[in-house]
Amino acid sequence: MAEFVCKVGDASGRIFQQMETAQSEGEARQKLAERGLYAFSVRRHFGLASQLGEAVGERRIRPQDFLVFNQQFNTLVKAGLPILKALDLLAERAAAPALRPILAEVRQRVRDGALLSEAMKEQGSFPPVYITVIAAGERSGNLTGVLEQYISYLRTSTSFRSGLITALIYPTVLVAAAILVISYVVTYAMPRFAELYHELGVPLPGPTRVLLAIAEPLRTYFLAFAVVVVTTALVIFLWTRSRAGALRIDRLKPGIPLLGEVWLKAQIAQFSRTLATLLSGGTPLVPALHTASAAIDSALIAATVDAAANRVKEGKSLHESLAETRLIPELALEMIEVGEASGSLSAMLTSVAEFYEEEAGIRLQRTLTWVPIVILVMMAVVVGFILIALYLPMFSLQIGASGG
Repeated sequence: MAEFVCKVGDASGRIFQQMETAQSEGEARQKLAERGLYAFSVRRHFGLASQLGEAVGERRIRPQDFLVFNQQFNTLVKAGLPILKALDLLAERAAAPALRPILAEVRQRVRDGALLSEAMKEQGSFPPVYITVIAAGERSGNLTGVLEQYISYLRTSTSFRSGLITALIYPTVLVAAAILVISYVVTYAMPRFAELYHELGVPLPGPTRVLLAIAEPLRTYFLAFAVVVVTTALVIFLWTRSRAGALRIDRLKPGIPLLGEVWLKAQIAQFSRTLATLLSGGTPLVPALHTASAAIDSALIAATVDAAANRVKEGKSLHESLAETRLIPELALEMIEVGEASGSLSAMLTSVAEFYEEEAGIRLQRTLTWVPIVILVMMAVVVGFILIALYLPMFSLQIGASGG
């Protein structure tokens, strides 16, 4: 559920604002109408609860479900069905049940006279790039052709993202397992050994005392420690969701050893493919740049593209505008310059996207080949230190026994 700030009027003519909880803007308007109130405007309230809801994917469409929907929708429209009839069918029989209420809202807006792009924009669950592409298809009268280009874009970007996630699963599981094992040994096993050594009157060597100095507070204040860690993580997460926080974090990412370059290339690939899709659909360059910036995951790259769009609006070429940001790689700028000079900017941007997607994938695979090895070596060092700290007092006990 989400919260909406509603500007409403009642039968007496009084106009006021109030909060309404609903699944969507359409449901909020319906609730207000049922109480006899007229809604002048309804906008989503971005408080703490709504930020957390957005973070876990509330009312978001899964990429795979969205790809299947577009394939089905394009097939129905190409077969000659009117848009409203295609929406009727998909609202009732879409492969993903979560999509059905969303499509039902879009269908109702289209039935009330809105264009498909307007209905999707008002509904609020569809990506800005998709809405712009649909609008371009409506203006050009080539909706199916534009949809085919977008489906190709979506298939490629979904595959690239899935590959990245799959590659990161093993290192993540390895790190989580290492943290759990080490935490158990330090907070549970180590204090038990300490009690045993105390009963036997064995003096504790330096490494054992260091480990106990870490283990005892963790064991005693484990709940408080866990609360502090979770709270800190939540505060940092919400800060990174703000514009200032996201920009600050993104400025640090390119400087991260090994992974920083992979991140930058992946973002350049996403921007290039998105812009190529918009331009091939007939969207003018400046609006396409602004739309592409809204679709980019990185706040830093989005701000860079917006700044470049303003320079293009002033009359500069795209490659010159991007070069002034000092963030886009030289090779990408050269390819974009060639595309502008030859009048094939969309095709060249697609080539840029393909090149950097391949580069990011190769670099990531090489990096992740070493990550498990580094993690295992670090685990071996830590576990070895713990074992030495645990068993050193036993050697003292044996020496004392043999000496007696």
